[in-house]
Amino acid sequence: MTSSQTQPTPTAGSAAPAFTADALLRALVPRAALLVVRDAAGRPGVAAPGPLPAGVDATAHLPPMYPEWLGDRGFGEVHGCRFPYVTGAMANGIATVELVCAAARAGCLGFFGAAGLDPARIEQAIDRLEAALDPAGLPWGSNLIHNPHEPDQEAAVADLYIRRGVRRVSAAAYMALTPALVRYAASGLRVGPAGIERRHHVFAKISHPDVARHFMQPAPAAMLDGLVARGLLSADEARLARQIPVAEDITCEADSGGHTDNRPLTALLPAVAALRDAITRERGYPRPIRVGAAGGLGTPSAIAAAFGLGAAYVLTGSVNQACVESGLAPDGRAMLAKADIGDVVMAPAADMFEMGVEVQVLKRGTFFAMRGRKLFELYRAYPSLEAIPADQRARVEKQILRADFAEAWAATRDFWQRRDPREIERAERDPKHRMALVFRAYLGQASKWAIAGRADRAADYQIWCGPAMGAFNAWVRGSFLEPAESRQVAQVALNLLEGAALITRAHQLRTFGVPMPAAAFAFRPRPLA
Repeated sequence: MTSSQTQPTPTAGSAAPAFTADALLRALVPRAALLVVRDAAGRPGVAAPGPLPAGVDATAHLPPMYPEWLGDRGFGEVHGCRFPYVTGAMANGIATVELVCAAARAGCLGFFGAAGLDPARIEQAIDRLEAALDPAGLPWGSNLIHNPHEPDQEAAVADLYIRRGVRRVSAAAYMALTPALVRYAASGLRVGPAGIERRHHVFAKISHPDVARHFMQPAPAAMLDGLVARGLLSADEARLARQIPVAEDITCEADSGGHTDNRPLTALLPAVAALRDAITRERGYPRPIRVGAAGGLGTPSAIAAAFGLGAAYVLTGSVNQACVESGLAPDGRAMLAKADIGDVVMAPAADMFEMGVEVQVLKRGTFFAMRGRKLFELYRAYPSLEAIPADQRARVEKQILRADFAEAWAATRDFWQRRDPREIERAERDPKHRMALVFRAYLGQASKWAIAGRADRAADYQIWCGPAMGAFNAWVRGSFLEPAESRQVAQVALNLLEGAALITRAHQLRTFGVPMPAAAFAFRPRPLA
């Protein structure tokens, strides 16, 4: 129903409009329609639709404001969810099956954290997600992460998703398109009554417009031709893929946990949206490309600001990692619940260590970032493990690796013997690569120690975390969401959305000249159905 259909005709009567700060706060109900009014003295205020007292005139009508309406209405229609709200695919299974199911049942869209897991483990999660959500028609997705060192692993996961009919993937850490990702996006394309229909939806998580451009354009012709030649796409699928973007959901990842360029959302999202508009005009796409927001979203104000920037949907990460459904161990979740805005720091990334890529992690309560940076400094400074000076070697072996270099390499070698023996062959030819593999082993295990709750390794926990975590903790202080054991994904999502709707309503009224008090922009958490 449109606002013109619901707009009342004000008449003289006995309703009591709100003009004072306290009265305006009581009248601030997002799900109710409101009139903006002025009294005989010209004072702006608000009133419920209906008869107005003499001397009070309605100057505007605001229809109800629902959280469901904050983003792009098409998002929910395409993906089958009630709210324009996504829970991110935190790696190594931190975004658990339970977390994804909780998000779906609350009307949101969740992605399983498949990055870092072997295909067998991912397939087990798919089995559980299908059994739990598909019968109810609830949406879900899983992660596909770019793996520059192990393209075969990336291809195997993409093949698994195609074979098992996973309809949505969150594509993360991509700097350019890969054949595996393009194959997933193009598989199943067909022409239907409404034009080209997708079987698979890619949510491209990006932090730079140049990367967004790859996903907003059709897949490169040479890559499509190569997939057809290998029998991985049909000629019809490749032909249709040349006419549409690789992804129709682009997630702008601002200052966040994990892989991040630490860019401010207010700079990133408008730039990507402008690029989207230019490419859409140039290509004449019949359907819109939706641009969502992620990073720094830990309070209702931040969610409202993201939608105010034009975000089609929002994606949260750090705040969900602290919830009981998260795969993080209880002591790790307790550490997150104590974090402040400044308790985050950049540290070397295990998957792109040699490239100098960093991830944002929790600083408070763990030495991981400091120790990870030390390993990267040694890697940059020396050609091999054996070249590291004895005093520094002793500290690394005792404090970080807790094994001498020979033992650490033996354990690392066993891992790669099972996963990809080619890495061992390269390491035996290149001592610097052997050093990188040993150091990457520490970095990679540090996140798994936080998942397993290894008390003897608590000082080495790698917990991906952005400043949103500290903002969330400050917001929930003194509320039912403050204790770590009380944080549930659904309650976090519903409170963030409800608060964002209230703040958006308060801002609407302010733009009509109503003097909304500061308290109108503060929403306190409360248990929501």
